[in-house]
Amino acid sequence: MSFQNVVVAGGGVLGTQIGFQAAYKGKNVTFWLRSEGSIGRTQPKLDRLKGIYLNTLEAHKALCGTDTQRYSHGLVDGVKDLTPEKIDELKKQVERAYDSIKIELDMGKAVADADLVIESMTEDPKAKIDVYTKMKDLLPEKTVVVTNSSTMVPSQFRDYTGRPEKYMALHFANEIWNGNTAEVMGHDGTDPKVYDEVVKFAKEIGMVPLCLKKEQPGYILNTMLVPFLTAAEALYANGVAEPATIDLTWKLATGSPVGPFHILDVVGLKTAYDICSMNPQSKDPNSTMGRICAMLKKYLDEGKTGVNAGEGFYKYK
Repeated sequence: MSFQNVVVAGGGVLGTQIGFQAAYKGKNVTFWLRSEGSIGRTQPKLDRLKGIYLNTLEAHKALCGTDTQRYSHGLVDGVKDLTPEKIDELKKQVERAYDSIKIELDMGKAVADADLVIESMTEDPKAKIDVYTKMKDLLPEKTVVVTNSSTMVPSQFRDYTGRPEKYMALHFANEIWNGNTAEVMGHDGTDPKVYDEVVKFAKEIGMVPLCLKKEQPGYILNTMLVPFLTAAEALYANGVAEPATIDLTWKLATGSPVGPFHILDVVGLKTAYDICSMNPQSKDPNSTMGRICAMLKKYLDEGKTGVNAGEGFYKYK
């Protein structure tokens, strides 16, 4: 079993990163999108990623021959033996990846020869179930399906896929070229051989597989990250302090280069809103979760969805 033909279902912030990284590492990548409008939202993200990869690699020329660990682990294997000439070759690899990526609106055509489908739809159970239900009878027998859900576990969806033994979770962190983690989580019916092949795929695209022994909502990363971000959102939504002040507090006290609201801009406020909306308390406008959801919706309604839009809690233009 080898995953060479990769289909990413969804063109959001993380979905585009996953597809671009896989293409950069030599995989044949197709994005399946719902509509022409989705193409209009996805293509600018791919354009932006191309620029980020090229600029990041060029900046790495200053690191060649050093022992630093502060490099983009998803782009290069190390910098001690890296040369400017090798970086130029990697930049050509970025160009080839960008040119090779396909976008398809016809689901049947998109998955016709798929070895691996990575579902990266919005963090909405109904949206994921809808995709699995429509896709299950179109998939070749060989195809393995993984979800990139950041909070939900695969056992919630396995019965909708038509292939529960070939279904599991593979969750990536934002800015995949820097935070090259891949959380690997099966359910109690996942074929162990499939699990091992997904681990192998993660390594092939420059990720560090983080293997979970059991299902955990939020996996490892978001089990720790979501409460942290929610605490920051609550401080703002309850009128305690402004985002810039909250971020400054965190950075000064911990030495972190970024604060929670910058992280939220990178993650994308739509994802943050979807996660917030799943909390039953969000239905009460007078609760803290209700205030957080209302605050996030205001930003979304104003088009301030995060880094990819050029503005979220901060401006990036």
